[in-house]
Amino acid sequence: MAKKKLLFATGNQGKVNEIRQILGDGYEVYSMKEMNVNVDIVEDGKTFEENAIIKAKAVMEATGEMTLADDSGFEVDCLNREPGIYSARYMGEDTPYDKKNAELIRRCEGVPDSERTARFVCVIACAYPDGTVDTATGIIEGEIAHEPRGEHGFGYDPIFYLPERGCTTAEMLPEEKNKISHRGIAIRKMAEILKKRGTL
Repeated sequence: MAKKKLLFATGNQGKVNEIRQILGDGYEVYSMKEMNVNVDIVEDGKTFEENAIIKAKAVMEATGEMTLADDSGFEVDCLNREPGIYSARYMGEDTPYDKKNAELIRRCEGVPDSERTARFVCVIACAYPDGTVDTATGIIEGEIAHEPRGEHGFGYDPIFYLPERGCTTAEMLPEEKNKISHRGIAIRKMAEILKKRGTL
């Protein structure tokens, strides 16, 4: 049985690897770079969903291929849900995540654990050549940690603490994290939508 090819509108190889692990062996997931797709995308949406749709539609229109895209981010409640949709661009696009993480922890100094609630949000959009779009959302709740912990994952994983597990998502093995992650939840929901449509 031939593997299903999916184009994912991202240049973030960490995301592509995570999606490949979540979907398993039946699918070939390609990044824009791997498909030699170079589209200048202006993410000017006000929500995760709007930005995911913008990315998916832009690449679908450029390639004529069904395209998946996600917009995801980290929300810290005591910081008015910052960095939110600006998670990738927080403190500047080229700022290393260890600096972003240190700044978020600094801004939460003195905040009691009960008020350090945070979450990862992921919205995946699929744009089809006929102009229609489907979306799926995944959310995982936790807290902002007092210090970075763990070597796995990427981005804000080292400071996202799950009280019920007693660890950050960066302390979890990838296969364990993918079962519960915001992206894992969203991509599995999207896979079900695509199967119902008969496109997977």
